[in-house]
Amino acid sequence: MQLNSAIIKLNKVPLLLALSSILLYFLFAFNLVRTEYIKLLFLYITLFFVFYNLIKHLKNQITLLTWLAFIFRGVFILAIPNLSQDFYRFIWDGRMILEGINPYLHTVKSFIDSGTFPVAQSQELYTGMGQLNASHFTNYPPINQLCFSIAALFAGKSILGSAIIMRLLIIVADFGTLYFGKKLLTKLNIPIYNIFWYILNPFIIIELTGNLHFEGVMIFFLIWSLYLLYIGKWQWAAIVLALSISVKLIPLIFLPLFFQWFISKKTNSSISSNIIGTTQGIQGGKKNSSTLSRLTKLVWFYAIVGITTILLFLPFYSSEFINNYSKTVALWFQNFEFNASIYYIARSIGYTFRGYNEIAIIGKVTPIIVIVFILITTFLRKNKSFIELITAMLFVLSFYYFTTTTVHPWYVATLLILSVFTKYKFPLVWSAVIILSYLAYVNVDKADKSENLWVIALEYIIVYGIFIWEVFIKKYQKKYLSQ
Repeated sequence: MQLNSAIIKLNKVPLLLALSSILLYFLFAFNLVRTEYIKLLFLYITLFFVFYNLIKHLKNQITLLTWLAFIFRGVFILAIPNLSQDFYRFIWDGRMILEGINPYLHTVKSFIDSGTFPVAQSQELYTGMGQLNASHFTNYPPINQLCFSIAALFAGKSILGSAIIMRLLIIVADFGTLYFGKKLLTKLNIPIYNIFWYILNPFIIIELTGNLHFEGVMIFFLIWSLYLLYIGKWQWAAIVLALSISVKLIPLIFLPLFFQWFISKKTNSSISSNIIGTTQGIQGGKKNSSTLSRLTKLVWFYAIVGITTILLFLPFYSSEFINNYSKTVALWFQNFEFNASIYYIARSIGYTFRGYNEIAIIGKVTPIIVIVFILITTFLRKNKSFIELITAMLFVLSFYYFTTTTVHPWYVATLLILSVFTKYKFPLVWSAVIILSYLAYVNVDKADKSENLWVIALEYIIVYGIFIWEVFIKKYQKKYLSQ
């Protein structure tokens, strides 16, 4: 008894913080509507404060932090997502597949308008996802669709049941990220507790576990792939990276960045050289391969990624699928606008002399600018060490989000996990202030449904301020002081 009492007394502050988190997560999951912006901000800011202090007090108690991550996610198990409607479309797609219908070939609205109800609870799902989502073809890749199908298989007639199944899949993925993230941090000689800036982050728990966004599954495969690449199993790394792409397409943006890692003589000493059909290469990491061998290895890596991705899409293939899917992806560049930064500035400038439909012009230019930036980062920036490679991935994805027309809150999850392996903390700050983007829903029931650009400006002033400080000012201060 005395021993238990002493333990409780010693850990009184962390215990209080943990209990506070459980209560706050419960209120977030079961007693919050997204238009209640004051309550939303209060709960989120308080959770973030508690989260920061938990890691500060328990950073050397990895097992305890892991248990807390399980417990906090468990609070959401029976909750219906309250900040996003996307999960209704997830359920619809999964049930369509089980009915033998290709979800890429039909919009939800086309069925409802014709009075056809192809899946259980069709009307409820249509109402839940909203007309905008229902009017577009699905854009979720095949491994994502597999997750939706699993939910349909085990809970084909229950919306809550489907949400529970999908939530369990995301939780399992999060702990896969924890497992491989810890192993990769150990290999890179970075403190293991860094991974909890992602795993215990209220932003991750709320957006992924709570709101059922499958970035968590994509991130699991991405981190697993990076770990496999680091230990030299590059063929398996390519396959797992294809799985990541087949959850969300965003890892495609990283493919050119692997060039220097494969081409570098230094890093090639740690990469397996067992190329299919060849007998030459590095044995035991003792000899450097030739430039041709390294290029061959890189080509095989890209080939495995490409072939695996195509095979995963193959069951859904048709000419109509290609047309529908490409149109849906194009919407993100030329139709949708949400929580943007540089784009909103460019749009405002364009309005002064054109006055309308700026997205149609800017949306075509932005991808070209992003591609140029990726190529510059690939060939001109030093990306030979593994930390340099991950840092390049962080910068490229940040540049894309800084310039794109749409930045939903859950997009920041990928930046956050990459930052765990670098010295940069601006994604952590962004995960704190991204909650401001939800203030757009304050006007959801009003005639003016536009975002409050002053609030968006506040979010990005903070993010860009930290970014500029970390990437430019600190670097030059360090250089100046060393002279």
